[in-house]
Amino acid sequence: MNKSKQVARIRRARQTRLRMTAQQATRLAVFRSNSHIYAQVISGDGSKVLASASTAEADVRAQVKNGGNRAAAELVGARIAEKAKAAGIDVVAFDRSGYQYHGRVKALAEAARAGGLKF
Repeated sequence: MNKSKQVARIRRARQTRLRMTAQQATRLAVFRSNSHIYAQVISGDGSKVLASASTAEADVRAQVKNGGNRAAAELVGARIAEKAKAAGIDVVAFDRSGYQYHGRVKALAEAARAGGLKF
């Protein structure tokens, strides 16, 4: 990845996180790599991870062949929604970590919404 692109993404992510921290919002944070996608529900003060799901988990890997595509992202989105609902969380702020709302990030968000999370 080009260094300036990475720096710009991190700068965008920092701005978003500052706003979410000021609002004390429980957030759904997304990280994507070439081979996996990860999602975490983080408490309002940022001190605790309340739920997490990723394509690196063994039972998810058994269901998908490739962890770096939209189908895998949809599966992780549904799984994080299920885990968040089990933890008693209905409303989250979507933290896309500076990534474009497109492709895998969008697929994860739409699957989480379909699973019952409200953004």
